[in-house]
Amino acid sequence: MQPRIYLLLLALALGVMPASAVAQTDPIADFYKGKTVTIVASGGVGGPIDLACRVVARFLSRHIPGNPTIVVRNMPGGGHVLMSNYMFTQAPKDGTTIGGVVNSIPTHQVIDGRGVRFDAGKFIWLGSTGFANLMTMAWHSAGFTTIKDVFERELLTGTTGVGSGTYMYTNAMNVILGTKFKMVMGYKDSASVDLAIERGEVQARGGMTITGLKQERPQWVSENKVVFLVQTGAEKEADYPNVPLMHELARNDEERAILELISSPAALGRPFFLPPDVPADRVAALRMAFAATMKDPDYIAEGNRVRLDMNPLGAERVTQLVNATVNAPPDIVAKARAVLGTEKEK
Repeated sequence: MQPRIYLLLLALALGVMPASAVAQTDPIADFYKGKTVTIVASGGVGGPIDLACRVVARFLSRHIPGNPTIVVRNMPGGGHVLMSNYMFTQAPKDGTTIGGVVNSIPTHQVIDGRGVRFDAGKFIWLGSTGFANLMTMAWHSAGFTTIKDVFERELLTGTTGVGSGTYMYTNAMNVILGTKFKMVMGYKDSASVDLAIERGEVQARGGMTITGLKQERPQWVSENKVVFLVQTGAEKEADYPNVPLMHELARNDEERAILELISSPAALGRPFFLPPDVPADRVAALRMAFAATMKDPDYIAEGNRVRLDMNPLGAERVTQLVNATVNAPPDIVAKARAVLGTEKEK
């Protein structure tokens, strides 16, 4: 037996192998080692998008081969369009720049379109930290126990104005389904609507997540002060299986398609993405790292501590939701635009 082969077999038998004999290069780890990955947040410091980005940034590195440093850069402005345009046209396409964006960006692209220089369908989606359905609720003493009641009589509903979450979903149900939400317009903000409900000026509001409600008005939930009539999103909140989704109220396929399009932002939650044309092996590595982060016990503990929505969506599901939005049929888009009162810039 040749001496070299003998030594190799002996090393294997003893469990001692020279590093040079077994080392295999890991191109992903080699690329990311010593680098800085930037998560660009489309909202300002301290906002919900910023919070989600900073919690993810704390734990994502441990799951990326090479363990790069991760920093968060805020880029607010233009209704989150500024950051989305940057990610599409200027951000490095080497896997060192990740976007954390408001969930309405794909819908804004197809329904409004002002300022858009991106195509959300060409972004590479990593996943979402969690979705939170938007609830339409009535005050407990108003006498409305289910959405069926709102088809039969008027429900005074506070809103801050056209285009707001307090307006668009209840108005969509009025226009498409024939509900009788009576809009009381002109409140300065959603907190003013909540106070108006407590004072008895109005009886209901739309456009608030359960998470937000528990943060801002916890007694409304703990003391059963409100009745949840409808939830807006792609799938039901686990704790509210008997509250119908808005699109489940549709009477035909067209109505369902319009309502699903209007509901799409809530379905996305807090999505994260890459710019187009990132190398496929780095995309795969970052998707795996994002998925692993969502299961990381330390991340989960921190997310629960700061009250993030902790029901994550994977890359495939987020991509599916985005594609369904940006590829919606033109006639459905036009009807959704009419319901929401927006005009897409030519």
